[in-house]
Amino acid sequence: MWLTTDLPIDEVLDEIAAALESPGSAVVVVAPPGAGKSTIVPLLLESQPWCRGKVVVVEPRRVATRAAATRMAGLRRERVGDGVGWRMRDDTKVSKATRIEVVTEGVLTRMLHTDPALTGVPAVVFDEFHERSLDADLGLAFTLDARAVLQPELRVVVMSATLDGAAVAQLLDHAPIVECTHRQYPVTTTYLGSPSVSFDGEHVAESTRRALREGDGNVLVFAPGVYEIGQVVRSLQREHPDTAGVEILPLHGSLRPAEQDLVLAPASSRRRVIVATSIAETSLTIDGIGAVVDAGFARSARFDARRGMGGLTTVRVSRASADQRRGRAGRTGPGRCYRLWSELEHERLRDHAAPEIEHADLASLALDLIQWGDPAGAHLRFLDVPPSDGLREAQRLLRELDIIDGEKRLTDHGRRCASLPLHPRLAHCVLGAYELGHGLLACTIAALLSERNQMAKTTSVDLAARLDTAPLPPPTVRRAATIARRVRSVIPTTDTLVDPKATGLVLALAYPDRVARRRAKPGSLRYLLANGVGAVLPAHDPLSASEWIAIADIEARPQDARVFVAASLDPSDVERLFANRLTTVDEAVWDAQANDVRATRDTRLGAIVMSRRPLDDPEAIRSAMLEGIVREGLRILPRLRDADGLRGRVAFCRSVVDTDDWPDLSDSALLGSLDEWLAPHLGNVRRRADLDRVDVVHALRTLIPRALLARLDTLAPRHLTVPSGTRVEIAYDTGQPVIHVRLQEVFGWTNTPRVAGGRVPVVLHLLSPAGRPIQVTADLGGFWRGAYPQVRAEMRGRYPKHDWPQDPANAAPSRGVKRTRPAP
Repeated sequence: MWLTTDLPIDEVLDEIAAALESPGSAVVVVAPPGAGKSTIVPLLLESQPWCRGKVVVVEPRRVATRAAATRMAGLRRERVGDGVGWRMRDDTKVSKATRIEVVTEGVLTRMLHTDPALTGVPAVVFDEFHERSLDADLGLAFTLDARAVLQPELRVVVMSATLDGAAVAQLLDHAPIVECTHRQYPVTTTYLGSPSVSFDGEHVAESTRRALREGDGNVLVFAPGVYEIGQVVRSLQREHPDTAGVEILPLHGSLRPAEQDLVLAPASSRRRVIVATSIAETSLTIDGIGAVVDAGFARSARFDARRGMGGLTTVRVSRASADQRRGRAGRTGPGRCYRLWSELEHERLRDHAAPEIEHADLASLALDLIQWGDPAGAHLRFLDVPPSDGLREAQRLLRELDIIDGEKRLTDHGRRCASLPLHPRLAHCVLGAYELGHGLLACTIAALLSERNQMAKTTSVDLAARLDTAPLPPPTVRRAATIARRVRSVIPTTDTLVDPKATGLVLALAYPDRVARRRAKPGSLRYLLANGVGAVLPAHDPLSASEWIAIADIEARPQDARVFVAASLDPSDVERLFANRLTTVDEAVWDAQANDVRATRDTRLGAIVMSRRPLDDPEAIRSAMLEGIVREGLRILPRLRDADGLRGRVAFCRSVVDTDDWPDLSDSALLGSLDEWLAPHLGNVRRRADLDRVDVVHALRTLIPRALLARLDTLAPRHLTVPSGTRVEIAYDTGQPVIHVRLQEVFGWTNTPRVAGGRVPVVLHLLSPAGRPIQVTADLGGFWRGAYPQVRAEMRGRYPKHDWPQDPANAAPSRGVKRTRPAP
């Protein structure tokens, strides 16, 4: 059946048909929004003589799937489900007469897993491929592989509003590119200045009122998400002259089908303001739009593979997206576009949004690749290959959930998980919860978590409290029932009750890496996750009373991640659920904060310490102590100063005796050889205070060969006996032998004493009777002859009770004052 329309796409239909004449051919169709490609091209394919079967059309969103199928059925004057039908998760309208089946991207992947040859499907059409969703990239890769191996006659059409057609054409074996030019009316663009770093609903609403004042027609407003749409709608619904009699309608993917149909229906007599997400950018055609107000933001999935967390992040739109939004105002007549940023900032926007595969959670993709038989995707043709780090982390998660084994093969549990239309985490959770008697609760939670927008409608963090106090939205109830039916087809179940008290246990099954324990005393908002990430609850959140929580929704932040959905977890459930994941970790390290060794035996769940007791491992403690000494330096040894003399004497011998192999006892050398000289003496050392027991002198002497030890006292004696008979210690710390001695005690010495076999004179620090320095000399004879007379003249009057002979070289030494003769 073929229909004649008056849409821009009609001009290139013959070219598209010609490109697909040959079996196994492909074509890239580039056409702007509203050109009619989503509805007319599938009808064209279905009318071709080679089309013996069912054309599958892949759409990026449920609302676009419904809209495309409804529009095609209307053109054929049929009901949806007759010649044209749709197939979405939990919603199917097809029959034996269906010749065009419009499906969501995830449904195509399941179709390919069930029947990789796509039996009875002569053509697959990928619509709005420019959005580059993860499922679209994977679906195209699987389709091309199926065509290459199992169904060489399969025809492939890739359609887009804005796309690097050359790259896709090359992926499709240099397929032709058919471009449709649109009869676009002029659109006047007004830049309303640079926006703040975050979305401002009031500013968007005021700009919308301006758009209503300055022209006719309906106004399409772009906001990033459901929450922001609500802000704008509420502001516009307040009484104001510019919005009097204007119908204010939201448009996003979580609306009920009837609500979506109301927006997409032909315009009524009333003016409309439609506040939409990016869903209205290219996927849907909305009549009567005379102006576009673009806040310049969009939601984008961002996932941190290393930390195992992600979420929808508000980002600035690309220039390509901004241009598509602007074009919505020029479909039926001259239009206006109000951009809430500056022209300069517009030039700084990136050209195109990054494909989702670059920054998305790859757990589902990893499972799909393993089911396909190509875990790394090495033999598949991706426009952008999956990041290796993200894929590796996804496979690690699948192993942790027992979905795959060490050889990256599906386990029995993994095959059951793969049969459920859920994220691998949620599939594992639901199946595990049934074994624990909480299956229906898990189905409800899985339904809620699968619909992110439903979770965004409340600010409460505690999911158990939400389930216990707030009625579930009807779509969630239906979704939960569908999941339960699917589970019953996989395992026998008997659950009949939903107990919100077990919410934490169920979440822990899905997110074992996000089980968290409070870091500090009760009431603290800070938690440590099993994966090592820190997290914080919102201020004053009652959930902070719980020592243990399980976290379902968390967003990475520069410091602690922010928790959005969690539930309290009983400690006994932690031990019960994760008994096989608990590890014993013996750790002996130098604790820089305590400035001491910390030696513990921990029982851990990932990074969380469940219990701790002292570790009795002398070897490990010794290694940690040595690590601390390296970090803190040798001065940490209380008895190090006892060894200063020995170290100085050996250093002196190294400098003056070239023929002997004297060891290097400098700080750097000793720190580099702790294992050799110090470690053997740490046997009874368990903490820093015990270092006081270490005889450093004895330890260092072990580095000196016995033969050199015997020569040490000769070459660098520790003491020197002066003429008075006093044994004076020789200091070697300056690199020279030095003694400090009172001048009177060296009377009788004619020359300076020497060490090192007479090679090095001792430096004499000669002191006054009061112990103050008088002279430093290494030439005592020269001092007696030269400076001494002047010293004698100065000192005699100051110290008259002490000897100051004229000939000190031949005078008797003394230790104290003059001896007085007794009276006769």
